[in-house]
Amino acid sequence: MDRRKFIKSGLLMSACISHGPQWLGPDYNRVPVRITDGPDGHWFGYYDKWQVDPSGRYALGCKVGFEGRSPRKNDKLEIGLIDLERDNKWKRIGESSAWGWQQSCMLQWIPGSSEELIWNDLESGQYVSRVYHIRKQTTRTLPRPVYALAPNGKYAVGTAFNRIQNLRPGYGYAGIPDPYRQTKAPVAIGLYTMDLKSGDSKELLSLAELAAIPHLGEDIEDNWHWFNHLLVSPDSKRLLFLHRWRPEILDNQTMARTGFVTRMITVNTEGKDLYIADPSGNSSHFVWRDPNHIMVWTKPIGKQSGFWLLKDKSEQMELIGAEDMTRNGHNTYVPHTNEEWVLNDTYPDKDRIITLYLYHIPGKRKVILGRFHSPERFVGEWRCDLHPRCDQQGRRVFFDSTHEGSRQMYYLDISDIVGT
Repeated sequence: MDRRKFIKSGLLMSACISHGPQWLGPDYNRVPVRITDGPDGHWFGYYDKWQVDPSGRYALGCKVGFEGRSPRKNDKLEIGLIDLERDNKWKRIGESSAWGWQQSCMLQWIPGSSEELIWNDLESGQYVSRVYHIRKQTTRTLPRPVYALAPNGKYAVGTAFNRIQNLRPGYGYAGIPDPYRQTKAPVAIGLYTMDLKSGDSKELLSLAELAAIPHLGEDIEDNWHWFNHLLVSPDSKRLLFLHRWRPEILDNQTMARTGFVTRMITVNTEGKDLYIADPSGNSSHFVWRDPNHIMVWTKPIGKQSGFWLLKDKSEQMELIGAEDMTRNGHNTYVPHTNEEWVLNDTYPDKDRIITLYLYHIPGKRKVILGRFHSPERFVGEWRCDLHPRCDQQGRRVFFDSTHEGSRQMYYLDISDIVGT
């Protein structure tokens, strides 16, 4: 370890002692590598997107100069490319005025590409997306923002981010007010796909269409509706999203503390063959295991809360990690492990400690990678969840954390644990 990294590690361990043991895996005790430095905050965003390119050399990140408040229209993120093979050198490649604390600007590598990445931005009063080519150092603009990308790299799926911000602050974007803020279930907005080459888009489902479908036999049209958490199946043939609604709109602080109802839905890329995969009203974080199965934190009707493996377009379900994954978190499968290993985290406990861990499904074995203290000022909309994500090789876990007092990015090598 070079002197700079040794000093960082020493400071890290010193900072952790005051909050008790941090790296608790009995056989895999290790210190994470920090890849960004303050005083500015750095983070990536959500857990279900590629942060690291296929070669494993370049990681993506966002930089911001303030904390503790909602973004405003003129607050810009700096977009950076981090060279993990050159002492984590940060290179500025762009900026964004369309972002939130939880999912940043949907920054991510385009699947299958080692040269192109994408993020959302604001231009001429419209949300757009930017595609950056790292070798040519050029940027092209697509006419609509993206939420998730198809694994085949051909298209994106999106929804109205100002609608999300109106009804779930922190997950949408400032800058453009929701034009349908007085309409409970607009016909004009909903779910769309966009070709990543041409920019051509296609409307699939409106909020009004989903609001017209009763929930457990009850009419729900007289509520405020939005779509959230979109994801595309591994074969790029089906879309998965959350349909959410609230009975009323309140101020941001009150709304953050009040509940909403959720149902998880799948549909094909034509907006047809719609299926309510989880009608319980409790769906939370999820990931596709394969084109036919979804692992989701939920409480199915008549069953306990947990991570359930659901088969799409059927009522088949199986509880995963009943004894070890008992708290909601941000779950993904570790690449190249035949979906045997799950990467997950928790929300802060009563002592503000977040746990990062792996779970081996066949062996029913939990490996704790670390426990990280989250300072009390990182709460609510601007909290910093770990949102752990693997590199594309399945060898390292990257995550955002505030355990050293500021929002920064880290990674841990897990290759010796999962065998990649």
